[in-house]
Amino acid sequence: MTPLERPQSAAEARAEAEARHAEQRAERRAAFDAAYGPSAPGRPVVVASWVTTAAFALAATAALLWPERFDAAFLILSLVLFAAGCALFLVDLVLAANRSRSDEMGIGGLFFLVGSAPPDVQRNLNGSLGAQVAVALAAAAVGFVRLGDRDLNAAAFGILVPTIALGLNGLWGVRWGLFPARADDAT
Repeated sequence: MTPLERPQSAAEARAEAEARHAEQRAERRAAFDAAYGPSAPGRPVVVASWVTTAAFALAATAALLWPERFDAAFLILSLVLFAAGCALFLVDLVLAANRSRSDEMGIGGLFFLVGSAPPDVQRNLNGSLGAQVAVALAAAAVGFVRLGDRDLNAAAFGILVPTIALGLNGLWGVRWGLFPARADDAT
C-alpha cells in the first residue's frame, strides 16, 4: 500500500455492501416480475395455508375455553394437520429431488422461500407459519397452566400443527420458486 492509499473505512465498506444488496434485491424483483408478471402463481397454496391457520386458531381457542367439550376435537384436528403436513413434506422432498437436477435449491429457499418467492408470497406463507407457531405455543402454555389433576394436555399436541404450513411453504417453493440453474458439472 502506498502512502496515498488508505484502507477502506467501516462506513465505506458498509455503504458498498448496502449498495450491493440493493442491487441484488432489484435484480431479484426484476426476475420475479419477468417470471410471474403482476400476480404470483400458487394462490390456492397461500389460501390453504391461511385456512388451516384460521381453523387451528379457532379450534385452539375453543379447546382452551371449553376443554371438556373440545379437547378431543382439538387433539384430532392437530393430529390430522400434522399427518397432512408430513405427507406434504414427502411430496415436497420428492419434487425437490427431481427439480434439484436442474436447479440449485437450498432449504431456506425451499421451505422459507428466502430469495425464491416474491415478497408478498413470502410474507403470506411465512406469516401463516408464524401464526401457527404462536398459536401452538400459546395453547400449549395455557394447557399446561390449567392441567391440574388432568392426565393429558391435549393443547400440547398443537405444537405438531405448523408442519402443515411448512409443508405448504415447501410446496409453493418447489412448484413455483425461482432458483438459479445448476452449474454444469462437466468440466
